[in-house]
Amino acid sequence: MEACVINKQDNAPVASAGMPIRVTDMTCGHCVAAIRGSIENAIPGAKVRIDQEARLVFVADADPARIREIIALAGYTPDASPR
Repeated sequence: MEACVINKQDNAPVASAGMPIRVTDMTCGHCVAAIRGSIENAIPGAKVRIDQEARLVFVADADPARIREIIALAGYTPDASPR
């Protein structure tokens, strides 16, 4: 089992970052890597930005419903609203 890494975030700018999707059970670096990998595997070339501290996922130019589906299939609980 991989150890959790706290307070890691990817602040790289993403053009048209898309709607933020809150993932409240994304708590560590392993979670971030799992979600990023799932999105990138499902949508090759996806531009993903993840703010672990805020527990938000942004994907440029992607259907938010599809991103929520991918996150759920990865075993996490996406919320449609970032608030």
